[in-house]
Amino acid sequence: MHEIVCPHCGKAFTIDEAGYADIVSQVRNKEFDAALHERLQIAENEKRSAVELAEAKFASEQQKAAAAKDAEIQDLKAKLGAGESTQKLAVAEALGAVEKERDALANQLEQARLAEKASAELAAAKLANELQEAKAKTSSEIQELKSGLERAEFEKQLAETGLKDKYETQLKDRDEAIERLRDMKARLSTKMVGETLELHCENTFNQLRATAFPKAYFEKDNDASTGSKGDYIFRESDDAGVELVSIMFEMKNESDATATKKRNEDFFKELDKDRNEKGCEYAVLVSLLEPESELYNSGIVDVSHRYPKMYVVRPQSFITVISLLRNAALGAMVYKKELALVREQSVDITNFENELDSFKSAFGKNYDLASRRFQTAIDEIDKSIDHLQKTKEALLGSERNLRLANDKAQDVTIKKLTRGNPTMAGKFAELDGGEAPREG
Repeated sequence: MHEIVCPHCGKAFTIDEAGYADIVSQVRNKEFDAALHERLQIAENEKRSAVELAEAKFASEQQKAAAAKDAEIQDLKAKLGAGESTQKLAVAEALGAVEKERDALANQLEQARLAEKASAELAAAKLANELQEAKAKTSSEIQELKSGLERAEFEKQLAETGLKDKYETQLKDRDEAIERLRDMKARLSTKMVGETLELHCENTFNQLRATAFPKAYFEKDNDASTGSKGDYIFRESDDAGVELVSIMFEMKNESDATATKKRNEDFFKELDKDRNEKGCEYAVLVSLLEPESELYNSGIVDVSHRYPKMYVVRPQSFITVISLLRNAALGAMVYKKELALVREQSVDITNFENELDSFKSAFGKNYDLASRRFQTAIDEIDKSIDHLQKTKEALLGSERNLRLANDKAQDVTIKKLTRGNPTMAGKFAELDGGEAPREG
């Protein structure tokens, strides 16, 4: 503790160490500001003097540099005058040497011209002789080329004549063949025309049966017990007897002389009926009808949008459609084998479905029970979460109040506590040994 006496009223009072240090700091700050202002003023004066001295020094150096430059200019002018006379003498000497060299070059040029003239005359004579020889040689070559061209033109005419005769003969033979075919079709009945297409397809299949379809069945459909029949049935099974693919074929053709032209779609319904009655998986119409149709001439036409698993092909695609359907069936052979195995083992599908329903019912009951218990646990967890959330909010509120109280405590100083209190200000002044500020 320090005892301070007011210099005005003579009253003594005591103050603690913190208040005393604050008063001393205020007095020292005032003295420091005065000393700093004085030093800044001195530094400004020194700066101004240094600038004036530097300007005077720079002006003196500029004068010296100008004088030295004038002296250098005078020296250069003197040297320039002496150099002009020396230059004129050197020019005269160089001019004499150049004139001598010019005369020598003129003599050499004249001699070169004479030599070049003689060489040119000799070369002209030699070139004239060569031109005469080349002209004679070119004339003989031109004659040979003309002769060769005439021979080539003659041979070309002979070749064109031969080709023309050959193609005319071929065209004539083709026209005769077309006429023979038309005449043959005109003589054939409608049944004979259809049987000709069937025979073509059967022969085509038999040519590949031994190599491509060794285990396949391809025979005419002779069973008319249901009121109608197709033309051919194709079936193929694997080693276990499981059927891979089955196709009902119908072949349709008509003579060019037929009055009423049929369309392919006129036979779709009957073909689909034959396929279902004979238990075939696919139906294929091999047709020569509508020969101008771009649709049917483009290849295999899928008409499954009209009748399921039905296709229309031209005779040239007959083997192709069998191969495609057979290859597609091979991909499903695994499932067919499994189905056949299930059938061989006599699996009771009905009992299996009943057991499956029982299992579903028991599983559903257990699931409902577990679901209700699970929901109860979820509700309890939600209640715990609400309780913890309220506790968290209360703790956060306490933490905010503590932080505000701490900020206020940290902001408290002696200066703020004694602000507006002249008695305390006087006591602090006494502790510092200085004068307290006078009240207004």
